[in-house]
This record gives sequence, structure tokens and C-alpha cells, in this order.
Amino acid sequence: MKNKKGLLVFLFIVPGIIWFMCENRYTEDQKNYINELKEYRADKDIEFRDSTYSPFNRKSKVEFHALKYFDANFDFVFTSKLIENEIKDTVKVFGTKGEERKTVRYGLLKLQNKKQNLDVKVYETLGRDGITKYYSIWFTDKTTNEESYGVGRYVDFELNMNSDFIYTVDFNYAYNPYCAYSSEYSCAIPTKEDYLDIAIEAGEKKFHK
Repeated sequence: MKNKKGLLVFLFIVPGIIWFMCENRYTEDQKNYINELKEYRADKDIEFRDSTYSPFNRKSKVEFHALKYFDANFDFVFTSKLIENEIKDTVKVFGTKGEERKTVRYGLLKLQNKKQNLDVKVYETLGRDGITKYYSIWFTDKTTNEESYGVGRYVDFELNMNSDFIYTVDFNYAYNPYCAYSSEYSCAIPTKEDYLDIAIEAGEKKFHK
């Protein structure tokens, strides 16, 4: 009987100690960041579940369940200036339905931290109105088609006209394009030059098994 009591104490106390140690490895700023990330993801679930513009509420309706993510990973938060390309090449990319698209390689972000060195390309694309310009980061990595979506993932990018501006590129906010949920959509496929030769274990995972 004593052995059973000892086992019960072990089963309840040890996980609590591990949780306490994990919680205390983070600074207050990091804890706040993790909470904000969790809130962002919870809000996105609500939007995708309820919005009429959601890929889950279109013609070919896909059954919704909560999106899947890697845990917050501070190794994949970077800062960098944007190196604007002097010659901005127009390149062909393809959508997941096979259609050809044109986009401009606008610049490069050289991302560095203690563990990673990454060169990430920024693309400029014209909107349907032929006037509005959008800027995008898309990529594949060693998790692609394993833990993460097989086509690739995106990270939002908003251009700042100040050439000395320091951008934050946070892969914890990397997300799947709509074609990851429904074949009704077509999304740009990252090129082989957009492959990052590491496992980006951050951001959104595969939706479909």
C-alpha cells in the first residue's frame, strides 16, 4: 500500500514540478508574447469557423476543426533590414491549379540569430486593380509535406519606405494559404529559390492529415 501511495505522489507532484520549471524558463516578456500568440490563434479559429469569407464556408464546404500549430519558438523570430534589389526581376510562379503568374523579386532579408542564418526573398505582386502592390514572403523548408503543408507557407510582410527600417520576421505567425484547406482555391507555389534548408518548427502545421 505504501508503494502505491508513493507512486501516486510521484505521478501528481513530478508533472507539476516539470510544468513549474517550464513556466519559469521564460521571461515575463516571453510569457506575454506566448499569451498574445495563443489569443491570435484562438481568434483566427473563430474567424475561420464563423466568417462567410472563410474557406470553410464557401461552395465546397470543408468541415472545420481547430487549426494546428507548432508551439511558440523564439529561435524563429528575426530582425533585419530589407536589401532592395537594384534590378527587380520579373519571375514566373505557378498556382496550385497550374495557372502561370508573374511576380517581382523585390528584395532580400538576411535573417540571423544564434542558431540560424536565412536568406528570405520578398516578392511584389500587383493586385487585380493593376495598381495596388502587395508584398509577400513564401517559403518551403524541411518540415514541408511532413509536419507542415506540402505546397509551402506564407508570412505577412508590409513594406516600409524607410530604407533603414528594421523588420521583424516572425515564423510563429507563418500560415497556410487557403488552398491548404480547400481545392476550390489556388495559391502561389514557392519556387525552389524559396527553399530554406532547415526545419522551420514554428507557425501553422498541416490541416489535413
